[in-house]
Amino acid sequence: MRLRDLKLTNYRNCKDLYLDLSGNKILIIGKNAQGKTNILESIYFLSTLKSPRTSNNLELINFGAEKAEINCNMIKADTDVELDFSYSTEKKREIALNKVKTTPKNFKSVLKTVLFSTADLLLLRGNPSDRRDWLDRAISQIYPAYDERLSKYDKIRIQKNNLLKDYLKTGNTNDTLLDVYNEQLVITGSNIIYLRKKFLKEIEKIAKEKHRIISETENLKIEYDCSFLNGEFELEDIASAFKNSLDERRIEEMRRGQACVGPHRDDIIFYINDSEATKFASQGQQRTIVLALKLSELDIITSKTGDEPVLLLDDVLAELDDIRQNYLLKSINENTQTIITSVDTILFEYEFLKDVKIYKIEAGKVI
Repeated sequence: MRLRDLKLTNYRNCKDLYLDLSGNKILIIGKNAQGKTNILESIYFLSTLKSPRTSNNLELINFGAEKAEINCNMIKADTDVELDFSYSTEKKREIALNKVKTTPKNFKSVLKTVLFSTADLLLLRGNPSDRRDWLDRAISQIYPAYDERLSKYDKIRIQKNNLLKDYLKTGNTNDTLLDVYNEQLVITGSNIIYLRKKFLKEIEKIAKEKHRIISETENLKIEYDCSFLNGEFELEDIASAFKNSLDERRIEEMRRGQACVGPHRDDIIFYINDSEATKFASQGQQRTIVLALKLSELDIITSKTGDEPVLLLDDVLAELDDIRQNYLLKSINENTQTIITSVDTILFEYEFLKDVKIYKIEAGKVI
């Protein structure tokens, strides 16, 4: 798949921006806070209907404007496709595929992207929620229905939390309703855990090799950390263990007034030569892991969907040393459309820049 062009209207600081994106490599340069990241964010948004930077879509709208708009023309499987998104200050969202209103599921199934930003480099040092978010975003690129499962799980969990909080306030409990919530959480949550474990197993195989090429001697291992699981399980086993854990911690959850068990509490643990990377790995080692993960995402999406995703590199090269920079740039398949942001062109070799379309951005405009 290829993006052909992008038009942003009142999207953050890009009041009226148009980019011709035809070509395999596009480099967007400019100083910080000029709009480079906003451009990549808007492309990523079209593939997920989520921003990697905020959960409040009102922040996407330029100050003083009534709505933000993203329009993109692309080619997929030799077919022209147009994607349109808008969001108003009245919190009204409109999405269209080839000028026809469509469902979020259909919209998100069109464009596939892999975003690699400076924030991703802190993945291992961040909170468990950061690692869960990365994992969930990656899975959603392959299984568009996965987002619906996450949303359903969160709604049930919030309802359960409200029930538990009400118990703390009043001392009155509704055991029947609590049982219903727990049963629903087991069904949806077990599915989420199963898909997470399956995806991590697949990405580990690819990331291991990429990591070994960069580090030469180190072995990467990835584990899904769930409080009630230890080892490999089928979906039925996960559901049974989840239910047992909910039963065992029922009194604790009532005492604390919140759901303490489930995929919303899980984590992903990375090991280098059997040592936990978050505790013992150097900054360079941690960045090697993230680099291997992002390149593995590209391979998995391609193999699962049959489409080369668009690779978005947001100021990440400046944060990598020469070895990792060279590996990243040389690992990118020639068929992968790559859009890169950077402060300037100094990080790129002449040979790389020969076939690159370069834009300079200032205050949300092309100059």
